[in-house]
Amino acid sequence: MIVRSKTPWIRLLFSRQGSMFKYIAAPLALNLLLALVAVYEERSDPGYFNELSPVPFSLIGVALAIFVAFRNNVCYARFWEARKMWGTMKNTTRDLARFVLTAPQLPKDDARVRRAVNLLAVFPYTLKHQLRGTDPRPSLTRLLEKDLALEVLRRDCRAQYVLELLQQQMMEWHREGQYGEVLLGTGLQGLEILSGVLGGCERIRGTPVPYPYDVLLHRTTHVYCAVLPFGLVGSLSWATPLISVFIAYAYLAWHAIATELEEPFGEEANDLALAAMSVDTERALRQAVDAFNLPPRVMPDRRFRLH
Repeated sequence: MIVRSKTPWIRLLFSRQGSMFKYIAAPLALNLLLALVAVYEERSDPGYFNELSPVPFSLIGVALAIFVAFRNNVCYARFWEARKMWGTMKNTTRDLARFVLTAPQLPKDDARVRRAVNLLAVFPYTLKHQLRGTDPRPSLTRLLEKDLALEVLRRDCRAQYVLELLQQQMMEWHREGQYGEVLLGTGLQGLEILSGVLGGCERIRGTPVPYPYDVLLHRTTHVYCAVLPFGLVGSLSWATPLISVFIAYAYLAWHAIATELEEPFGEEANDLALAAMSVDTERALRQAVDAFNLPPRVMPDRRFRLH
């Protein structure tokens, strides 16, 4: 995720961060080349494109803009939902940490209390690595005992197993009389919320926007941008390359942005900063049990990207 302070308008006008330029540089270069060819042909044979009306291009452009906006809205809705679920996860893990620290009448340095808090801190890491398809071993071995970390690593859905371990601990405290039915229900309700977050993230990760939408938009956008100069040159002449590239940039960048937002859990520039949120959650939870060996906060890199 790109995180940077507001910049002056002139710097923002020429900023490359988040402009999607690297994804659309090739089709933009093709559009410019075709625009120069159209200008050359029009200057070599004046009136050659006079019978080619720009009206159809305008109508197609309006229809294409509506379709692009529809897909962008769908993809942004996925990004927005993912962000809300990770915010819910952070709040719920903090609530559950407070619950396991105060509901059982045990000191915060009790081994089982610390283990429960560490399991809550592990949950975001297991979820992050599951969504990104990366190895959670470093995070698990750092926060859990070796045998327990190996037990979690043996599972396919590691985040779900972490919730199972937390529920087993709550049930054990309930049987010991540390808290009654009401408090047990409160704790299980928090675990149910985390389970809902897990399922929601898996749904977004496993069900992308239907592929035909992507194919249709990709083809129509690139074909439209390729033939656009020939529809403009009759009325714009020398200004055709500038206007054509500007219009093509808008359509192609919208398409590229939607493609990034469709998968909000990746490691692209505009994806969610899952690593930073996981570390922030761990720091908040483990400070509650006076832990000192906390990981440093994840900061934006020199390109203003927060992972």
